[in-house]
Amino acid sequence: MSVDQQTVDFSVKPTLTGERVVLRPFVDEDVAAFEVTLADPEVVRLTGSPPDNRFDVERLRAWYGSRNAQTDRLDLAVVDRASGACVGEVVLYEWDRHNRSCTFRTLIGPAGRDRGLGTEAVRLVVGYGFERLGLHRISLEVFAFNPRARRVYEKVGFVAEGVLRQVLRDGDEWVDATVMSILAAEWAAHRGRP
Repeated sequence: MSVDQQTVDFSVKPTLTGERVVLRPFVDEDVAAFEVTLADPEVVRLTGSPPDNRFDVERLRAWYGSRNAQTDRLDLAVVDRASGACVGEVVLYEWDRHNRSCTFRTLIGPAGRDRGLGTEAVRLVVGYGFERLGLHRISLEVFAFNPRARRVYEKVGFVAEGVLRQVLRDGDEWVDATVMSILAAEWAAHRGRP
């Protein structure tokens, strides 16, 4: 059966294994990792979260406890294979069935930074989106003050499409966001590149 004929099924929550990371459905123990990650000042800033935004354990438990039951999105934990620790998440959401497209976001906490875990996690979930779900387009937005994330997206094959001007207030400054996307044909041509 060709990918075009497949029925997209976001209710299936796969486990995807790479050299450095495993992407898997959430488990209760992941909440502790997200408590730490979502309190990290760098994560708060790079995700555009309000600085005073606090997540209590029960709210996090309810959110992550409901991710595996979602049928219109794919949320997976990013686990560092070396330590076995949950270090973040990858998410395909805002699924448009007719246009076979969705939006992507990722969050990697302090324990997962600067070791290539994020790049591998992005490659795994984007590959799954195109090769298994039959998506045509995956898009994202990245803030101008996050060049590290932009480099990851470019390495995976995302292409800048335009700029959303002054979408986020960062202290006394306004920050732009770049809209990026990758198409199925671009993924097919790019997937084997380092």
